[in-house]
Amino acid sequence: MPDAILLQTPLRESDVTALKIGDRVLLNGVVHTARDAAHKRLVELLDRGEPLPFPLEGQVIYYVGPSPAPPGRPVGAAGPTTSYRMDAYAPALMRHGLRGMIGKGARNDAVKEAMRRYKAVYFAAIGGAGALMARSIVSAEVIAYPELGPEAVRRLEVRNFPVIVANDVHGGDLYEEGIRRYAQKT
Repeated sequence: MPDAILLQTPLRESDVTALKIGDRVLLNGVVHTARDAAHKRLVELLDRGEPLPFPLEGQVIYYVGPSPAPPGRPVGAAGPTTSYRMDAYAPALMRHGLRGMIGKGARNDAVKEAMRRYKAVYFAAIGGAGALMARSIVSAEVIAYPELGPEAVRRLEVRNFPVIVANDVHGGDLYEEGIRRYAQKT
């Protein structure tokens, strides 16, 4: 990805405050996976004051349920799922240090406000390109909720994982900006 910003996880506040919507980013390091069922369980643990299966501080969660791994690969296709299903849970996770989320589709106003308040960013991944996204995953390990199958929480090690900043800490929203730009041209 030409002109991409290279970021290493865990993310620092300074990493995300420097980002603007439309920035192309290549993530490196550890990213965790979780979808709606896992998010519900994580927030329930927080509500009870119990430890999470991984520390949230500076972490990035990828909204994905990867397909089974073919021979020689850590995962199969790993395309993003629609993010709005996690909107009810995302503010609580950001309040406890979550610094980034990866998915597809727009976020609600409460999530966007939490990103501003807690200094977190939402990255859009390429929908429909799960096999391509999986090429950047070098290892995968289930760390919680194996009974959820593909939706179990995984620890992924990623190398040059391509994403685009869709919502930044400054209130920028790439989805809204795209609609504005399109409306100006028609």
